[in-house]
Amino acid sequence: MPANKVRERILRAARRTLGFEGLRPGQEEAIASVLEGRDTLAVMPTGSGKSAIYQIPAVLISGPTVVVSPLLALQKDQMEGIVDQGVAPAAVVNSAIRDSEKEDALDDLEEGRLEFVFLAPEQFRKAETLERVRASKPSLFVVDEAHCISEWGHDFRPDYLGLGSVIEELGHPVVLALTATAAPPVRDEIVERLGMRRPKIVVRGFDRPNIWLGVETFPDEQTKRDALLNRVAFADKPGIVYVSSRRHAEEIAADLNERGVKAAHYHAGMRHKERSPVQEGFMEGGEEVIVATSAFGMGVDKPDVRFVFHYDVTDSLDTYYQEIGRAGRDGKEARAVLFYRPEDQNIHKFFKGGGKVDEAKLEQVAAVVHQEGGPIDQDELREKTALSKTKMARAISRLEETGAIETLPGGGVAPAGEAVDLQAAAHQAAEEQKRRHDYELLRLEKMRAYAELLDCRRGYILNYFGEEHNGPCGFCDNCESGRAARNSAPAAEPFPVKTRVTHHEWGKGVVEAYEGEKVAVLFDDPGVGRKNLMVKAVVERGLLERAS
Repeated sequence: MPANKVRERILRAARRTLGFEGLRPGQEEAIASVLEGRDTLAVMPTGSGKSAIYQIPAVLISGPTVVVSPLLALQKDQMEGIVDQGVAPAAVVNSAIRDSEKEDALDDLEEGRLEFVFLAPEQFRKAETLERVRASKPSLFVVDEAHCISEWGHDFRPDYLGLGSVIEELGHPVVLALTATAAPPVRDEIVERLGMRRPKIVVRGFDRPNIWLGVETFPDEQTKRDALLNRVAFADKPGIVYVSSRRHAEEIAADLNERGVKAAHYHAGMRHKERSPVQEGFMEGGEEVIVATSAFGMGVDKPDVRFVFHYDVTDSLDTYYQEIGRAGRDGKEARAVLFYRPEDQNIHKFFKGGGKVDEAKLEQVAAVVHQEGGPIDQDELREKTALSKTKMARAISRLEETGAIETLPGGGVAPAGEAVDLQAAAHQAAEEQKRRHDYELLRLEKMRAYAELLDCRRGYILNYFGEEHNGPCGFCDNCESGRAARNSAPAAEPFPVKTRVTHHEWGKGVVEAYEGEKVAVLFDDPGVGRKNLMVKAVVERGLLERAS
């Protein structure tokens, strides 16, 4: 079908189904890709209408749509939104509903009475659920919050790792992966783990020009705490303060209340019945400020948030941009400020150093799977190896990459072959684990570079996510102070961002960004990592060449 006819079809469906008069940048492109039958990864910021990307094609193609989402409340909200708007029949299948309701939903799915079914990824561990979904012959498989499948993502969920096998078991319907933030390495992992074929990758709309960006640097903790409390007290509200620990959430919320600010804390250590009223109070205007860990946010869509302050530095720009993106969704001016001490990154470095699975343990996991011969349940595997759920997920993932084992659609693990050198596989898996750890430290370095940046902050962030930016933006602290103009990148950039290059000593890498008079290159060798080179030296001495 000609492109103009496809566009007309999409816009008609958008008006008829959702009442839209038009579509936002990236929406139409991603929808058209799905309608062409292509696997599609749409990377668009929170609040940019990602749900429309699956809802519109779902009603235009025959066969039901399976939507995998990590949060039960998010599934419920999305399902109710579809039903309330009269888009199409929809249901949820998760642990929060009665068994009889699950049966009714699966019956309706098999009988063709449902267009949308929302499931949590762990539901596919049940062989019956997988079989009944397969019998319904879904035409579209949607993975919402797709960064949860990536160990480089900021919200990794081990249950997401089996979705690639599930997709193949379902006959590989068209796959649509949606995420609000994913740097290039995370995108690559999403595509690989979901087994996406000829994927169309749509990255749009990361520039939020109504959000003012700034960083304030402090010499000590008390000075930083006082500055945050004063800033929140006088800021336009409502707002969100993100912190790295439960203790900080509770202490800062209490301090704000003492200053007359209606504040509440929110973190994963609270019971569900404690967290729900807090979130509802904030959404409905009862609370002016939420002081929260990263547990607060996924599925939160409050349009009038006027500020997002970070009391603690995040572990990556991915996390930071996801969280500040909850400000200013109504299009009005909002502010995002990072309250920074260089020492604050030490806690992230500490945690990055943990969570590793040593080589002997990797070999033990592989040996247990091979000794079992057939599939072994992951819970049983954990009991036999004494690994936590997260460490087990990482061990399985690393060993799968070596070809020693494989994850089956129901979540079980089996040998991938008979003649496998388990010792060699464990060594290879340990090396890959080290490479990933080194990359995590590089992401911390990128966050530090943002905090200490003298150039345009918006340009730095957009370059990180692979979007072009012609700065300075004029709406960040560095631009307003004139620092960005004084430290802007030279007009002549010898290699465009994302170009593959070679250094005679450090080998191959990719140009990541231009920062002032320097060009940042991330080299493939983890031992080299990220290097900042003077652009003048690159040009005059020929330090880099295009990779062949």
